[in-house]
Amino acid sequence: MDTSREIMESHRQTLKRVTLLSLGRYHISEEYGFLLQNPLKELPEQYRPWMEIASELPHLIESHQLRAHVYKMPLLDCRFLKSHREQRLAHLVLAAITMGFVWQEGETQPPKVLPRTLAIPFAEVSRKLGLPPILVHSDLVLTNWTKRNPEGPWEISNLETIVSFPGGESLQAFVLVTVLVEKAAAPGIKALVQGVEALLQHNRDTLLQALQQLRLSIQDMTKALAQMHDYVDPDIFYTVIRIFLSGWKDNPAMPEGLVYEGVATEPLRYSGGSAAQSSVLQAFDEFLGIQHCKGGVDFLHRMRDYMPPSHKAFLEDLHSAPSLRDYVLTSGAGCCLMAYNQCVEALAQLRSYHINVVARYIISAASRARSKMPSHPLPHALEDRGTGGTAVLSFLKSVREKTMETTLNPNA
Repeated sequence: MDTSREIMESHRQTLKRVTLLSLGRYHISEEYGFLLQNPLKELPEQYRPWMEIASELPHLIESHQLRAHVYKMPLLDCRFLKSHREQRLAHLVLAAITMGFVWQEGETQPPKVLPRTLAIPFAEVSRKLGLPPILVHSDLVLTNWTKRNPEGPWEISNLETIVSFPGGESLQAFVLVTVLVEKAAAPGIKALVQGVEALLQHNRDTLLQALQQLRLSIQDMTKALAQMHDYVDPDIFYTVIRIFLSGWKDNPAMPEGLVYEGVATEPLRYSGGSAAQSSVLQAFDEFLGIQHCKGGVDFLHRMRDYMPPSHKAFLEDLHSAPSLRDYVLTSGAGCCLMAYNQCVEALAQLRSYHINVVARYIISAASRARSKMPSHPLPHALEDRGTGGTAVLSFLKSVREKTMETTLNPNA
């Protein structure tokens, strides 16, 4: 009797937790997914010194003047950043200035200390947002887009970034194609929540619809990602853009990390930008029950600390939801099993496409750069690694293999 009561209570707790998967609670939108809706382009007037530098960032870096401007920056108080959007824009601006400051001269002798006028407010706004004080995916992509014509289409030609780095149109397109991938994921995120509700209510028809919508969304993400080849030059990405996404953890160019003056006396180490900091694929993995090898899981879970806390909480609550795989296996619904396998297959295809992009933009571009300029200092420390610090191709291939292994046998 006690055991059955415990099972019922456990089910009730799960139900209670999972029925709270309303997207708004996690700062996720049915229309925009994890993208920040209508990001701000300007901070309040007292933060003009930051915005003036941020708006000139590519020029200041290319003319080797950024560090001089940072050293002259006043120490500004973050207390006047009232709204969540203001704090997100401030984090993007300070993160971009930090990356430019550290990598202005490339890998050669990066500074060991971030000046207090930059380090203190950056650490402060990071604390408020629950993010680390380095450029993360939620800065570079989720917060860094605006429509030229608000009524116009979701196309590269109608989008622009708010803050940029050297790299011209290729840099802009690298960010904006990723924005379009995130936007294409929004119907899939909505479907995933509907799928969890269908599992709780044992509603097979709704679950089937949710799985079909999820598959279409993943396929649309792959189509969006394909635009990378149309707009981003691999050589510019590798030799110009990539360094500004690099962090000071697992990076041979900065083995000790970076001292944030006025924040901590010891150097701090943070990973650079990585696609693994996007919550989208981790959400799909949780829903579909895809389990990666230990090394992959450790890295992916560490990357959750680089996401907005509400997005990380969404992933954790998804993990607590009833198992879709178990339901599909035990329900005897052949149509659901087929739809499940089609989602897994679509996700494996997206990951295969991502591997092709990485091979072209990092591995092949590195090889070309070496042959063209054997004596020129290139970002060689990260040659075979992602900006997040992983051995990139082996990691991505392992993740894809584990995805494919998740396919269910109809006769199981």
